[in-house]
Amino acid sequence: MAHASTFAEARPKQLPSLTGLRFLSALLVFIFHVSCTTPAWTFLASKSQLHLFGSVVAECGRIGVAFFFVLSGFVLTWSSRPVSNIFVFWWRRLLKIYPNHIATWLVAMLFVGGSAAAPVTWMANLLLLHAWVPRYESFLSINIPSWSLCSEAFFYFLFPFLLPLVKKIPENRLWLGLFAMGAAVFAIAVIGSHCLPVNPPLPEASPAGVWQFWFVYFLPVTRTLEFVMGIVVARIVMSGRWIRLGLRGAALLAGASYVVASLSPWLYSLAAVTVIPLSLLIAAAATADIERRTAFLSHPFIVRLGELSFAFYMVHGLVLTGVRMLLGRDAYFGAAANVAIIGAELVASLFGAWLLHSLVERPMMRLGTPTPPLIGHGVIPESQRQPQLSGGHGS
Repeated sequence: MAHASTFAEARPKQLPSLTGLRFLSALLVFIFHVSCTTPAWTFLASKSQLHLFGSVVAECGRIGVAFFFVLSGFVLTWSSRPVSNIFVFWWRRLLKIYPNHIATWLVAMLFVGGSAAAPVTWMANLLLLHAWVPRYESFLSINIPSWSLCSEAFFYFLFPFLLPLVKKIPENRLWLGLFAMGAAVFAIAVIGSHCLPVNPPLPEASPAGVWQFWFVYFLPVTRTLEFVMGIVVARIVMSGRWIRLGLRGAALLAGASYVVASLSPWLYSLAAVTVIPLSLLIAAAATADIERRTAFLSHPFIVRLGELSFAFYMVHGLVLTGVRMLLGRDAYFGAAANVAIIGAELVASLFGAWLLHSLVERPMMRLGTPTPPLIGHGVIPESQRQPQLSGGHGS
C-alpha cells in the first residue's frame, strides 16, 4: 500500500490508460448495438447466428455504460480543485456534453427519422430530460445513446455537493464506503425486480417491464450511485490506500463479472454484478499510469481513439440507423456480409466521430473560461478530462 505523501509526489499529470479504456468501452457499446433487433441494427438473416451473437455480446453495452459512469466520478475527483466558481464549473461541463448532443440531435431530426417523434418527446430529448420519463418511447428516443447524457448532466450538477460529502469519509473507511455503494446498486436491482410492475412490457422479448428497466437502468438518480463509486475509488487511489491489484488482475475480474452477469437475472446484469469490478479496473489502470507500467492502453493511437470516444459514442447510433435506412428495412444477409457491414459501420462511425470532435467538441470546449473552476488544469488535459459516453445506450 503506497503512502499518501509518496503518491502525492508521484501523481501524474495524465492518465493515458484511462483515456484508452474509454475507447474500448465505447467500442463495447457499439458491438452490442450491431446485434440489436430493436432497433433493427443487425443484418443477420440466420436466427441461430443472431441468437449466438446476441448472447455473447449481450452485456457489452451495459458494462460499457457502467464503466463510463464510474469513470466520470473518478476523473472529476482526480482533477478536482477547491471551488472558485460553481457556475463556471457547470458551464464548462455543459460545454462538454451539449454541443455534441445538439449536433447529433439535429442530424437525427433531419435525416434519420427523429422528427417522427411527438413534439413533447423530441423537446425532452433536446433538453436532456427524456431519461427521467418512464416511457420506452421517451428514454430511447431520437438519438438513442443520448439517454446517458441525462445522467451525466445530473452528475455534473451534483458533483460540487457530492465531493465534499465523500471527502468526509475517513480514509480508513473508504473501502467500506465503496462496497456499501456497490451494495446499494445491488439493492436497486432488488427493488426493481420485486417492487415495480412488469407491465407495460418492453417491446422486445425480455424478462422485465418498462418501469423496471427504466428504474434500474435509465433513471439518473439510481445511476448516480455508480458515479459516487467513482468518486470514492478515486479517493482510495489518491489517499494511497489502493491494494496491490494490477491491471491484468483487475481486467480478469472485470471479465469474470461479464460472464457472471450473462448468467444472472436480467435486472441484476444491468449494473449490479459488474460495477465493483469495473471500479477496481479503473483504479488499477490509474495506478498503472502512476507507476508507469502501461503499454497498450497508453499507446498514442489508442489514446487518440479515447479522445474521440465521446463523439464516437454519440454518432454511432446515427450511423447504424442510416445504414439500415440505406440498405432497406427488410435487408438481411449471411455472416460474411454482416462482418463487412459492421466493419464499414465502424469506419463510418470513427470518421463521423473525428468530424464531430474536430468541428464541434474541441472548438466549443475552448469557449470555457480559463479561470480555474472546480476542475484543475494540471491533472488531465482538457481533451481527456471528461470520460464520456457515458454512456451510452441503451443498452
